[in-house]
Amino acid sequence: MRVKLGPSGLLLGLTLLLFCPACGASSLGLTVHVVPLEPDAGNTVRAHFSAIAGGACPSLSGLCSAGDDCLVHDTSAPLTGAQPGSGWCVRQWQKTVASNYNATISLGSNTEMYVSINARPKVRENSGRLNQPAYVGLPPPLRGRAGCPHHFPLSVKDPDGDRVTCRFARPEQGECVSCPQHAFVELDEEKCTLSFTGNAVAGQYFIYLMAEDLIPVPKIRRGMDSTPLSAVPVHLSLTVEESTSGCLDEPTATGDTPQEDSTRSVLPYQQVQFNAVFTSQTESVLEVAAVGPPGLYGDGFTSVGPLPVTTMSWIRSENRLPRLLPVCFVANTNSLQSEPRCVWLNQREMRTLPAGTVLTCEKTEMTLVLPVASLGGIALAELQLNSPTCPVTYNSTHLTATIPLTGCGTKAVHSGSDLVYTNTLQSVRGFAIISRRPSLVLPLACRIPAVQARGPQYQVHIPTQKEAFGEVAVWLEVHEPGEGPLGNFTGLPRPRSLALAPGRARREAQFSNASSRLAIGSRFSQLDLQLLSNCSITGAKMLVGNCRRSETTDFAEATFILDQGCLSSNTTVEVITEKSNSKVYRLDLSSIPVRESMIYVECTANLCLPVSPSGACPDLCARSPGPAVPVSRLASSLFTSTYTVRSGPVSLVVTSPTPATPAPVSPQRVTSPPVTGAPTSAPTGAPAGQSTPASRAPEQASSAAAGVILTTIGIFLQNILP
Repeated sequence: MRVKLGPSGLLLGLTLLLFCPACGASSLGLTVHVVPLEPDAGNTVRAHFSAIAGGACPSLSGLCSAGDDCLVHDTSAPLTGAQPGSGWCVRQWQKTVASNYNATISLGSNTEMYVSINARPKVRENSGRLNQPAYVGLPPPLRGRAGCPHHFPLSVKDPDGDRVTCRFARPEQGECVSCPQHAFVELDEEKCTLSFTGNAVAGQYFIYLMAEDLIPVPKIRRGMDSTPLSAVPVHLSLTVEESTSGCLDEPTATGDTPQEDSTRSVLPYQQVQFNAVFTSQTESVLEVAAVGPPGLYGDGFTSVGPLPVTTMSWIRSENRLPRLLPVCFVANTNSLQSEPRCVWLNQREMRTLPAGTVLTCEKTEMTLVLPVASLGGIALAELQLNSPTCPVTYNSTHLTATIPLTGCGTKAVHSGSDLVYTNTLQSVRGFAIISRRPSLVLPLACRIPAVQARGPQYQVHIPTQKEAFGEVAVWLEVHEPGEGPLGNFTGLPRPRSLALAPGRARREAQFSNASSRLAIGSRFSQLDLQLLSNCSITGAKMLVGNCRRSETTDFAEATFILDQGCLSSNTTVEVITEKSNSKVYRLDLSSIPVRESMIYVECTANLCLPVSPSGACPDLCARSPGPAVPVSRLASSLFTSTYTVRSGPVSLVVTSPTPATPAPVSPQRVTSPPVTGAPTSAPTGAPAGQSTPASRAPEQASSAAAGVILTTIGIFLQNILP
């Protein structure tokens, strides 16, 4: 069923809050996951609250009172986001409350929420157990653009497998307070999908929903008995902004990003991680914002070219969280947002260990002794640890395994301040074997208290840029073909085929060998852009994101040569060299108007280093990543900061005699030593970011120019994946 909020006001559920000082006490989002408590026959529930507060992270004080069964998830690194407005922060807590609960909750001094829960105990006929209310994944604050329709599908799960529907909260039933109508929001109740029509003025709006679970029945019988088993609140916010680009320009998930509503099982003390990868054609992605369970960690967000990626990870330690945990995320640019996507973590329930099982933890190893009698039907020969090379022995009475803490696939994870070593004993069968025999999955864990885990042997070292790449210098030079540091590759060039930026037509560029003798005053027909670095680390590769040319030093009007790794002009060709730490691009100057006799060039570049011998750096121009160029390379490589390098003035007119063949003496050119580390300050009277030698160069000095680093943007990927 699709519900519209029309002018006559059939349903109520959206509260408008324009940007104004007098407004602004509601949360930017809230969900409550409800778990009925068996000892009390479901009259009380454990309510797990996740709320998004605007601005800085508010205090958690006041949420729990003395005597309450209440726990706040206070963390030094709460989940936060920068968009929209002044940012936001996720706060989470759990509290035992009545199954029929209505209350106003204050989060800090600026955020107030009215919460209504209807989870009265109901015993299910099919299982004889208490009904479990539905779960809804909480997305980051939603964003839309005036005049651009947008869909916001909500991710819902029900622990009992019931059908889940969504509807607007009803003030007459005490489910919300002050819920005026608005005509630009539609709700597909069956699919739990919100649709923004685009017919709204810029502002911030609030949506109040209730998620209900119903016994699944055939569609033909749904009208006979549609009484919901429970209803839980879902609060959302929608920020509408003025549109500055097309309505179809939002970032899109790609690569190995998990599918929407996919589920991943997590064993005790197991770490689960996945990449969230997006492609954006019009604006750079500023962040991949996420809302998930306490302890979720977004590791190493980086944006190299059009492929921003972040790795999200979560470790299942001892907790009282619900069995199903959603992780919802979006990609935000300055004015755009991707469609929300949610992944669910399933904390697998584990049975009680059989009597006689012993796991002994020593300083360097753990030893497992398991009674064979408790493994009825299990094929003992199929049991393996994380590493199949480690022996598992057994006789007629017991199975034994001695597991080193630093081998056999044992992993070390952190649980609070303690260190936990984990391994798994499980049945492993060939892919072609189909068997009805039972299988075993037995997680093993040894906890090392913090006071014992101190010492360098437990420290994880993340290399700095200097440690990984050395003292890096990147600079730009412009030369005639066959000249410059890479002249031996450009005299008889070999072209590399690069993709064109979207909207560009392909035609063959003119590609010649080294220039013949040119008369003074004549124009160059070709020049080579040589992007150089001093990095000598084996395997390091230069990635060039953008290059542009301009007639002025301020680049107020500029033409792209490369755009996000793709050629912006079909008259530009990359020249193949044997230097992976440098790049050469051949420019056909016939496309530049004759009136131009001087240009300046600016490029952005990174150095990339795969962290494994079989790894490879990404192709920035892979608009639609496929098997040949997996975007997971972004998460499995190290990157330097982004270097912006700019040439001095480049004359398009010959100002001194040029040799007919590459000669040991290069034409007159502006030279400047490469700059490392932080940008140097410009001399008095020089344009900002321009080096002193370049600023002293005479106008139309030469056809070749060296450049300097202007800015350094820190995107060094500080993670090495296990």
